[in-house]
Amino acid sequence: MQRRTFLRSMTAGSLAASLGVATGCDSTTAGNDAGSGQSRETIAYLTSYGNFGRDAYVYVAKEKGYFADAGFDVEIQPGQGTGANIKQILAGNAAFTPVDMSGCLVAVGGKEKVTGITAVAAIHQRTLTAIMALEGNEIGAPKDLEGKTLADLPGSVQRTLFPTYAKLANFDYTKVTWISATPQTVMGTLISGKAAGIGQFVVGKPTLEALAKGRKAVVLPFSDYLGDLYGNVLITSADYARKNPEKVEKFTAALLHGLSDAIDNPTELGRILQKYVPTANPAAAAAEISLMAPYVRSAAAGLPVGALVAERVARSIAILQGSGQVDAGLTPEQVLR
Repeated sequence: MQRRTFLRSMTAGSLAASLGVATGCDSTTAGNDAGSGQSRETIAYLTSYGNFGRDAYVYVAKEKGYFADAGFDVEIQPGQGTGANIKQILAGNAAFTPVDMSGCLVAVGGKEKVTGITAVAAIHQRTLTAIMALEGNEIGAPKDLEGKTLADLPGSVQRTLFPTYAKLANFDYTKVTWISATPQTVMGTLISGKAAGIGQFVVGKPTLEALAKGRKAVVLPFSDYLGDLYGNVLITSADYARKNPEKVEKFTAALLHGLSDAIDNPTELGRILQKYVPTANPAAAAAEISLMAPYVRSAAAGLPVGALVAERVARSIAILQGSGQVDAGLTPEQVLR
């Protein structure tokens, strides 16, 4: 199979070219680009999960005018995880959102057989999914999860991938009890002792430790056993991508510009996030995005930020098929633009 990379490197020159012309006016546009006089399209964007530092690169792109230059007024709303965010895209309530690629593949190729979404860029070159506990909860290895109660929101990628993770990590996932929580309450559920562990991204460690006031976090990354899996990917509706390919490219370029800036300057990201979300902890946000950097930039593979490669998606499909979460017949082309 010929290697197929779905997003080119966004160098300074190519980014400028991509953002140089604002999109034209249509029935959904509003506002003006002060420099060109052209209208901008107002769209809704969902973060992957709440308003943590790991998602704050979208605020960087907004604050620095990258979306405006690309022809968009972007309304940023806190997301509720992969399953819920996919539903919002399909309902037309948002134009773009990052979701976990594995959760996306399970939605498309599993029992639900979801159609109508397409992935246009990779935010993370490796999955950030993890189980997180606090020292003293008798969790130090995957096998220790047996007999424990874990918390996360229903439909989260951690809960979706948990059987696959358990199979490869050699423990019995049926001996684990899950309770439900929201993005706003999940860490408090762990700190209060209502759960021994939670589903979380690895970059959530600084935020959890700040809330836990000195207690150290124990992190069990899924990537220890699921190394081929992508993390979050940017999705939109297949219909929007088909009708507006140039808009998709411009929006994606603007978002990735914000992502690159965020990785390069975590302190700035923390300040920007607090401007838009006053309750945010800028230091914790900066720590999160710093931890995320090696998952975004894959120096060893020599891939540009945002790259999606069909062969890797095919390997991810094979892993999920091996654990019984994805049916036979799913191909990368069903989820990639």
